[in-house]
Amino acid sequence: MTNPAPNKLPLILPRLPILVSDGSSWENIGFAHFQQPPCSVPEFVSPRHILCLNAGKPVRLKQVVDGERKVVDSIPGDLAIYPAALCQQFSWDSEAEFFNLFLEPSFVTQVGSDLFGSDRLELVPQLGILSDPLIYQISLALKTSLETDGATSRLYADAIAQALVVHLLTRYSTHSRQIKLIAGGFTQAQWKQIVDFIYANLDRNIHLAELAELVQFSPYHFAHLFKQSTHISPHQYLIRCRIERAKQLMAMGMSLAEVAQTVGFASQGHFTYHFKRLVGVTPKVFLRRVP
Repeated sequence: MTNPAPNKLPLILPRLPILVSDGSSWENIGFAHFQQPPCSVPEFVSPRHILCLNAGKPVRLKQVVDGERKVVDSIPGDLAIYPAALCQQFSWDSEAEFFNLFLEPSFVTQVGSDLFGSDRLELVPQLGILSDPLIYQISLALKTSLETDGATSRLYADAIAQALVVHLLTRYSTHSRQIKLIAGGFTQAQWKQIVDFIYANLDRNIHLAELAELVQFSPYHFAHLFKQSTHISPHQYLIRCRIERAKQLMAMGMSLAEVAQTVGFASQGHFTYHFKRLVGVTPKVFLRRVP
């Protein structure tokens, strides 16, 4: 019930995805939402790791992965993990709806090296019935991000990808192990570096790795310390900074379209959505209230 990453391999499913992250700023993770009729998927090899989650009704799935044949009765929420470079073939005999998450193998290797000191950690195929609420919630979060922000936030996708890979490596890899988190927070000097960098780069998609490199932490540990220090994620903080700068620009008489572009929103609609969510009123109403 998987499909090679859209635009990465020839399309082999009858229908195009309902929603897909192609063309977005996301780099290490991809998302696709499919609804497919009964069909047989020809043999293929994916260059990326694929996580497939049942997002619809129960379906009987016949699969052959790396020579192993297995038939499973998949129910909503079930997860299957197909590591990259394995020969895969699938068929199902009823309407199927599913989410696919795609991960770059080089990214998974880098996270394993950064956090566990090993670049030889490999994901183990999971072909049976597997329930993982965290991964299902991650898939829903990515879906919502695509629907509301058009996949414009690289920082958000980076953080999600980091958390997902750490979870996979600690539970579904050849050397599953627990990660030791760093306690404490940022120094005052480190925090100033972070804030200054964010405000200097509001107009573009900031990478999590860029922020982490400023203060010499791995991206995963950086995201953990950031939330520990601020009680919000780096992505949420970036949005708040954009809104605060937007207020200043609006007060200076800049048009809403110009403001949206200057502070890094994909469109005026996205700007209005986040402004109202955080401030409680639309930008136009806010302007009428400014003395």
